[in-house]
Amino acid sequence: MHVLILTSGGAGMFCGSCMHDNTWARALMKEGVEVTLLPTYTPVLVDEENLSDQHVFLGGINIYLDYRFPLWKRFPRFVKRWFDSPRLLRLVSQFSGSQDASQLGPLTLAMLDGEAGPLIAEMEELARFIETEIRPDIIIFSNALLAGILKPLKERMHIPICCVLQGDDIFLEGLLPQFRDQAIQAVSELSQEFDHYLVHSDYYRNFMADYLKLDRTRIDQIPLGIDMEPYADCQPRRSAECRRLGYFARIAPEKGLHNLVEAYIRLLPEFPDLELLAGGYLHPRNQGYLEEQVSKVVGAGGKFHYLGSPERVEDKVELFQRFDLFSLPTDYQEPKGLPVIEAMASGLSVVQPDHGAFPEILSQTGGGAYCVAQMSESLADILAISIRENQARWSMEERGYQRVRELYSTQAMARRSLELFEDYLK
Repeated sequence: MHVLILTSGGAGMFCGSCMHDNTWARALMKEGVEVTLLPTYTPVLVDEENLSDQHVFLGGINIYLDYRFPLWKRFPRFVKRWFDSPRLLRLVSQFSGSQDASQLGPLTLAMLDGEAGPLIAEMEELARFIETEIRPDIIIFSNALLAGILKPLKERMHIPICCVLQGDDIFLEGLLPQFRDQAIQAVSELSQEFDHYLVHSDYYRNFMADYLKLDRTRIDQIPLGIDMEPYADCQPRRSAECRRLGYFARIAPEKGLHNLVEAYIRLLPEFPDLELLAGGYLHPRNQGYLEEQVSKVVGAGGKFHYLGSPERVEDKVELFQRFDLFSLPTDYQEPKGLPVIEAMASGLSVVQPDHGAFPEILSQTGGGAYCVAQMSESLADILAISIRENQARWSMEERGYQRVRELYSTQAMARRSLELFEDYLK
């Protein structure tokens, strides 16, 4: 079996979905599957061995130039191909810090126009490469926003084509209103042509079935998977004194660091020695947001440490080892919750809002407690209980530590994926 995963580069930043695609590819390879991980837009940046193909299709520079300057499409392909160089795309990504995703509405619509749009040459090239060079048995799109290429592929290849739904709505909802509804409608219409859909939570299955008007019976669930080997030396924390409250995710408003800051400030009168530690990718656009959170903490007499963005998975594990308790209180309804699983794998208990995929993760693992979403008072109350009650916290650490190894390993993810792929190929 040859599986092609079409993934989207993270524009020079660590992207959870991109990294998980890489982990998924490696897990399938260990099960004896031939896998090609083909990046689009920009190269993939990961914190482990990068398994992605050296080619980058639908390169971000060419896509932009095709859209903005119609004459660019007439340039010889050997010239345009140079602009898809991974090295050049990485370089340009470093200077794209000012790009606001909300401004990408027109380009998103152009991508979704497919054969009728300005990017047809780029899409035909990708479809031709897949048909003649890769020749997979099954194709996996890592998101529905790539659906503009779906029709050319289905015309060329009569094989199962699936789509992983893992946060498409977050991008779409961030577009400016005059483009948002058009983009949602376009994604909905194009997505009807996928043979199957994959999600990582039952919550997201139901949400996206309504959001994109999809047939629920064609949406299958596979578990998230993390490589447990880097966590082999971790043990349940069992801290006698819980002094370090941790956060790990992108430093961005939607990820909810401000919610944790507000809860932390409420905790200071009872726990004056408590420190707040945060790690994760910081986009230049969000530097002011981080500084605002630091200012709030310092103004309240607390201690805030930003630990940076770990470049290797081993560094990430070390970062988790500096925490005594973990929380990722997102504003939006998280479709996956990968950092929560990583925190439990490292031996931490967690406190999470009662929305998105978090209730499923906590009910399956028993590795944490719930709070009311977007209510700093509730978050502070539950964190306080976890800090005060060592035995309860230790029990959650132990349960989470064991259950994530049973339910969220790369082996469990790969084997469930293979069961589905074999069924799709019948």
